[in-house]
Amino acid sequence: MREKSSKEMILVRGAREHNLKNVSLEIPRDKLVVFTGVSGSGKSSLAFGTLYAEAQRRYLESVSPYARRLFNQMSVPEVDSIEGLPPAVALQQQRGGSSTRSSVGSVTTLSNLLRMLYSRAGDYPEGQSIIYAEGFSPNTPQGACPECHGLGSVFEINEQTMVPDDNISIREGAIASWPKAWQGQNQRDILVSMGYNVDVPWKELAKKDRDWILFTQETPTVPVYPGFTPKETAKAIRDKRTPDYMGTFIGAKPYILKTFSSSQSELMRNRVRQYMISATCPICKGKRLNKESLSVSFEGKDIAEVSRLPLSVLSQIFNHYASQEAKNEKQIVTQRISADISSRLSVMLELGLGYLTLERSTPTLSPGELQRLRLATQVHSNLFGVVYVLDEPSAGLHPADTQALLNILYKLKKAGNSIFVVEHEIEVIRNADWIIDVGPGAGSQGGEIIYSGPPEGLKKVSKSMTGNFLFDRAPRPLADPRKPLSMLSLDGATRHNIKNLDIDFPLGVMTCVTGISGSGKSSLVSQVLVELVANGLGQQIEGDSEPAKDLQPNEKTPAVQGKITSGLEKISRLIVVDQKPIGRTPRSNLATYTGLFDLVRKRFASTALAKKRKYDAGRFSFNVAKGRCPHCLGEGYIMVELLFLPSVYTPCPTCGGTRYNPDTLQVIYKEKNIAQVLEMTVDEGFTFFAQDPAVYRSLEILREVGLGYLKLGQSATALSGGEAQRVKLATELQKSQSGSALYILDEPTTGLHPGDVEKLLIQLNRLVDAGNTVIVVEHDMQVIAQSDWIIDIGPGAGDLGGKILFSGPANGLTSVKESKTAPFLQQYLDPIQT
Repeated sequence: MREKSSKEMILVRGAREHNLKNVSLEIPRDKLVVFTGVSGSGKSSLAFGTLYAEAQRRYLESVSPYARRLFNQMSVPEVDSIEGLPPAVALQQQRGGSSTRSSVGSVTTLSNLLRMLYSRAGDYPEGQSIIYAEGFSPNTPQGACPECHGLGSVFEINEQTMVPDDNISIREGAIASWPKAWQGQNQRDILVSMGYNVDVPWKELAKKDRDWILFTQETPTVPVYPGFTPKETAKAIRDKRTPDYMGTFIGAKPYILKTFSSSQSELMRNRVRQYMISATCPICKGKRLNKESLSVSFEGKDIAEVSRLPLSVLSQIFNHYASQEAKNEKQIVTQRISADISSRLSVMLELGLGYLTLERSTPTLSPGELQRLRLATQVHSNLFGVVYVLDEPSAGLHPADTQALLNILYKLKKAGNSIFVVEHEIEVIRNADWIIDVGPGAGSQGGEIIYSGPPEGLKKVSKSMTGNFLFDRAPRPLADPRKPLSMLSLDGATRHNIKNLDIDFPLGVMTCVTGISGSGKSSLVSQVLVELVANGLGQQIEGDSEPAKDLQPNEKTPAVQGKITSGLEKISRLIVVDQKPIGRTPRSNLATYTGLFDLVRKRFASTALAKKRKYDAGRFSFNVAKGRCPHCLGEGYIMVELLFLPSVYTPCPTCGGTRYNPDTLQVIYKEKNIAQVLEMTVDEGFTFFAQDPAVYRSLEILREVGLGYLKLGQSATALSGGEAQRVKLATELQKSQSGSALYILDEPTTGLHPGDVEKLLIQLNRLVDAGNTVIVVEHDMQVIAQSDWIIDIGPGAGDLGGKILFSGPANGLTSVKESKTAPFLQQYLDPIQT
């Protein structure tokens, strides 16, 4: 038999990235190759950490050092050799960009085409000069509204926002927008030096004095005598006594603006943000453009109005113009640009994204939506001979849209590309040309190639968990549903495409809210339900930990409408377990977030050597000066700046990456120092702390939600959305269960192998058995089939969705003809018949 050449195969030798165990294998080119295996088995380490990283490294070596510094480079992979590797394009799961100026239109470049269309083929008012394409962008000086600078909103800072209680004095904190700590006290002391009365209620001050304190642009510098009474201060100034220091005053409003625009602390920016009232710009009415640009129309609409139409509607408009016969220059321009827009939109519609608008900002997109938009853009780029590496492209996708995704992947393959997909979705795996199954377990138990070959060959591999699910054709019974204890009733629920909806959520059971992407599931559950319950309980819900970095206040989406009419009294607490990051810095990690690290540090503090040296638990924190490495300040690495190249991070030469100083590392608990414990995986820690009930229980729950492969010191910034969500769930599960809590989870199976979904279901059922209510938004048939109650929303996406198609026990859904979910549930329950 003829050996396949490197033109047909990619030859990998000795891959050791992360947990890969010196892996060698051959991967066919120009095929749809799926990398699968349990969560943490090493799939991504092979596909992204090795193959894509090496392809990127080779490309960057051909680029000049000056240009290379502009790229976000990955580290050099641990691999002996890779032959036959083409250039690669990665489409990874990532949260939408943090800038609200980034939109669906900018990500897909459709906005550029639309601007060109308005510039060259728009209908101008008589006598108006032609506007260049950039004049239709709110992000350029030529196009932006002069009032709001292209943001669409203006903000106001007034006396009511800065002084919420005018019955208290400045000394008592009347000016809430000033900081509470020394800086606020400093401003008060400066006012005392200037002769203002800081001890009378704010409302008793003269209006001219109040206005000056709040709004003045002046910044006088005066002597300050901290701790002096107003009389003593006045006397010290008369006597020209030497002050403690000279203090410079800044008005309350200028302080807010300066902090918001220039502070490096996100905490400080968020604090002052609450004193800024956002309102629609009165000049552009929120359209972000100047009046000249808005005076140009196409189809009777300005460019802002067209950008607010769903992509499905845009497709109909541009299909019409693309097919028209062109007779003059304007018609030719219209026809050609419309044809380009139309072909791009067709791919997006095929991927089930027709409910989005060009104006929709990327921070509001799910990682799955963003990846599919980028995939649609790649299809239109007509590249060939490259490797596309995709990270779970089915995430957030209803089974009804999976075939459309596969069709797009086939198009890319047919164009002469290799498609490498890291995936858990059985339907995608089933349609692969080649499967690479990594495992058999996670972390140190994985990292081996269990199987590499055509799908049918996996049937013979007994230790493959993927094979068990792929070829299991036995009927699957529905769970015996629990009966609801009562109902939580919502009336008039409204948000986005959910309009004036009356709905009952059963309490004391597990409810799964289903429907195709964009049907309104998350709007109903993660927004309307969460907000109404939180308000009803007087409970604060944690905001997004990645706020937009534009200079603008919090821009509220339209307020939730609706009310809870009954059932709220049955709920004691609301817990939202979402996929937002558990921390924004590497200092936040798995052990610190779950509280596990507090227990571990106490164990080290209880050792004989620690007691002898009088070390408390704080000594073993890498965030505290007394215990951490003085060189890297507990980071474990230092940044090396290279001329013409990106900065690189290298392990700290002083502590070797351990984060601690030598004295701290001398303390040993069961033959390990604190740094070595942080390097353990959850599975390793589970064995290590087997005789320590408190630590053991915490680690046991982390294992039960499928996170046994993560290191205890795993940085929060390195966790995927799905992993972060399961860390939050494990943290909640550790708490004593008193029952009557409401748990809300949005797509908790993201990033989970079917085998790990079973573990997750055990934990969710445990919560319900303890008397709690669990509501999940989910596409996964395993979860839907095991739920007590189903609420199916649809029938379509966007304006075609937002209706309740079914609400009741799961066995009733399969007969609902209008439901897109019903046939897939039936197929899951009885795979032989279907």
